[in-house]
Amino acid sequence: MVLLLVPVTVFCQGFMDRLKKKVADKAEQKAIQKVEKGVDKGFDKAEQAAKSGNKPADTTAAAKAPVTTTQATAQETAPAPTALKSNSRFDFIPGEQIVYTESFDQDAIGELPTGWNTTGTGEVVTLNNFPGKWLQLHQRSFYLTSNEKEFGENYTVEFDVIMQLKYNGHFYPYFSFGFLGTNGEPAAGNDFLKNYRKYASIEGIFYPADAGRTRMDIRTYKTGRVYYDGDDQQVAVMSDYFGKPVHIAIQVQKERLRIWANQDKIFDAPKAVSPGTLMNQLMFEVHTSSYKETEYGMYLSNLKVAKGIPDTRHKLVEEGKFSTTGILFDVNADVIRPESYGVLKDIAAVLKENAGIKVKIIGHTDSDGDDQKNLQLSQKRAAAVAKALQETFGIDAASLQTEGKGESVPVGDNKTKEGKALNRRVEFIKL
Repeated sequence: MVLLLVPVTVFCQGFMDRLKKKVADKAEQKAIQKVEKGVDKGFDKAEQAAKSGNKPADTTAAAKAPVTTTQATAQETAPAPTALKSNSRFDFIPGEQIVYTESFDQDAIGELPTGWNTTGTGEVVTLNNFPGKWLQLHQRSFYLTSNEKEFGENYTVEFDVIMQLKYNGHFYPYFSFGFLGTNGEPAAGNDFLKNYRKYASIEGIFYPADAGRTRMDIRTYKTGRVYYDGDDQQVAVMSDYFGKPVHIAIQVQKERLRIWANQDKIFDAPKAVSPGTLMNQLMFEVHTSSYKETEYGMYLSNLKVAKGIPDTRHKLVEEGKFSTTGILFDVNADVIRPESYGVLKDIAAVLKENAGIKVKIIGHTDSDGDDQKNLQLSQKRAAAVAKALQETFGIDAASLQTEGKGESVPVGDNKTKEGKALNRRVEFIKL
């Protein structure tokens, strides 16, 4: 019996030693993961993103230029019953007076945009499959724009972001955006690179993940303290658009804060903003991750801040004229972009509520390019708006006329970015 028990005892002791070592190794690994994944939101949130069902992929290819591949979702792999589709939730309408706009058209390739400030680095680039210029954002870098004008109590903010991401076994870099008030101090001053919550701020952060599991949360601050803390919301569209532009739209109406990603409404918080808060600066940040610079890409463009709340019915029906910069088109084309839906829907509602009203739709451009081509483009864009109102919203074609005036009737200074944006507009004239 003694001879039999000795090897069993030795085996048990060896097994326990190996088990203890494995537990210790596991604990050490867990601790390392907590440190690595504990950026900003802590281990739990990062682990949730990391457990999104991703499978390791080849990450040897550089991610400097976005590609247009998308991930398949569960809905794409299995048939689903036919369901009604509604865009009623996408009711974003931009403010009527442009405060700030930035597409980096005048900035040098390879340089940080003029007037911007950062804790790290960033450079203006062009992309092989998307028009215009983009600001490439880097990890461990916080950015402030060149704007200094106050937004007012009611305003909208829009921008396009491309997240070129490919899973390599670690959680993706987080992406933050927001606004802050500088209380009369220099809006791009060094103090606000670190102490941006000193007076007031509104902040949103994306936690990218595959398989439609990207999430987002928002917080607002007043004098450095949390004023509103929202719950995480799923933003499935972000995962489907890795490598392609996503249009982010934010609307602030005094205390109310609403946010859309493309046409999906993510937040509608009626008491998120502290009363009387005045913002005058935008901020962006890419957080730390284990990805190398060649394994991801973050790009930003088409920023626009506009204040005020357009009163379409009053302007068109009572004053006889309504002008908007909220109907957007592809570059040098008459293709209406999807984010214009809310404005078109609002105009269509006014036309339906006022039976018998007839309007002339007039397209305008800025002064860039050839005069004759601008005139032709403005005519095509006016016709495209009339077509959309007819085909999408059922407006009678007999009540619509179209005209294009190109660059001949500017309302803004074509020497400034904001002036050009004002001139790229669509007018509705009551007949």
